[in-house]
Amino acid sequence: MTPGRKFQGLWSNADFRRLWVGMTVSDIGTNMVAVVIPIMAAVELGASAFEIGVISAVEFMPYILVSLFVGAWLDKRAKRPIIVLADVVRAAALLLIPVAWWTDALTVPGLIAIVFVIGLCSMVSDIGGASILPSLVRRGELIEANSKLEISSSVSNIGGTTIGGIVIQVLSAPMVALLGVVTSLLAAFSTFRISKRDERPGKGEESILKEMSGGLKFVFGQISVRTLAITSFLINFFAFVIEPVFLLFITRTLALPPFLIGIVMAMTGIGSLVGALLAERVSALMPLGKLLLAVSAAIGINALLVPLAVLTARPLAVALVIFSQFSYAVLVIIANVNVRSYRTALTPDELQGRMNASVRMLVMSGAPVGALLGGALGSLIGTAWALTAGAVGLLTVPVVIALSPVARVRSATGSETAAPPAEVR
Repeated sequence: MTPGRKFQGLWSNADFRRLWVGMTVSDIGTNMVAVVIPIMAAVELGASAFEIGVISAVEFMPYILVSLFVGAWLDKRAKRPIIVLADVVRAAALLLIPVAWWTDALTVPGLIAIVFVIGLCSMVSDIGGASILPSLVRRGELIEANSKLEISSSVSNIGGTTIGGIVIQVLSAPMVALLGVVTSLLAAFSTFRISKRDERPGKGEESILKEMSGGLKFVFGQISVRTLAITSFLINFFAFVIEPVFLLFITRTLALPPFLIGIVMAMTGIGSLVGALLAERVSALMPLGKLLLAVSAAIGINALLVPLAVLTARPLAVALVIFSQFSYAVLVIIANVNVRSYRTALTPDELQGRMNASVRMLVMSGAPVGALLGGALGSLIGTAWALTAGAVGLLTVPVVIALSPVARVRSATGSETAAPPAEVR
């Protein structure tokens, strides 16, 4: 049986399958561990609320602190072995958790240090995987590739947290960490098996600082990439304005019982999966610019449904909140797949690492500020008005797109856009 008959589309690309397996298995392990670490800290180590907050925040700190360096470093080296090494180091860091636990050596500061290393390795794998993708697939296949990766990410999110919770209940928290070791090693093995080599070192002898600045220069110098980076930042920023207030809104303002809160929160994972399944089909229905305009406007309008729930009868209020959570996740994933694909298509191969690192740093930097602003607004003007402010903020995104050349783009392949200046490295 020929590969083309056995597999359809990108599934016939063995190297893409290996990257997909590696990233999927890695995501499952990451989501399993995300369940266990806060529980271990709170229940077994007696961590305070502040310490748990630090544990939650430190996992994402590498994106803000060192992602630019990692992006420049990746662009000057073969990415595949670095991704493999990051997964192996993450496995070693995860192994420290059960070893320290069983020897009574695990402490909150030690757990924070381990979480930072895990976050650093995950960040390297994340940027490396996004940067190696365009060398494995054609530009016209990026939508399909990113859709498949988003589907696996959504399934991994649901499955990983579920598996983690079951293993904690049936066995113990350290066993979840051991499963994380196994998934990290499996991810490393799958990525190691990618046959296509990118042994091409970066050109020139520029200092690492100049290389890092080159990534930012490209992102902010290429107007379409800049627009997409700004809109991604705005969506993430206002999403984090909404997130902490939303929890107070459904638990206190609407006073939903626990089982309804569980249903509401589950809608995010289900909506993400549906969005990933629909992204490729939706992208074929209209030009990219019009699609991003429509989806971004729908995201803002959808967010307004939540504060409107206070004006309706309780059954309708619950239905509005559930629908809003589901549809928001669908829309965000559709936007992510198309934005990521177009951004990748516009970027030269030698700049993929720095572009991805620069964009991730920018987007991640808005999360803590947005969360603090959302908490402050919730305290000052109430949850419903704070949610309204966040939704209005999201409505600035289609305005930014409408005022940029992105609104006139027809295809996510980037073929209609002139290449960036050659001197930008």
